[in-house]
Amino acid sequence: MEQKQQLPNATAVLVLGICSVVFGCAFIGTILGIIGIVLSSKGRAMNRSNPEEYYGYGQLNAGFILSIIGVCLGAFSTIYWIVVGGAVLGILSHSGAFNHY
Repeated sequence: MEQKQQLPNATAVLVLGICSVVFGCAFIGTILGIIGIVLSSKGRAMNRSNPEEYYGYGQLNAGFILSIIGVCLGAFSTIYWIVVGGAVLGILSHSGAFNHY
């Protein structure tokens, strides 16, 4: 009887997914999430081709989903700060804060 192998990078993808959610409101969360998604692609393909040979798909899939959530949080955070920054600059420019005589 052949022993099952763990899917490659399953633990790394899970750790990256968790970190991407924790740091989702910072730019680093987006980067970690993207790395987690890329690393999970090989393991997901291997499991699709021969699922009875590997274990750890739950761990890999959880990391993949958390990485997606982390990327979304990072994207929303980036959009938020762009809007807030634009609003602050608009308020300052209308108040005359940039008019130096």
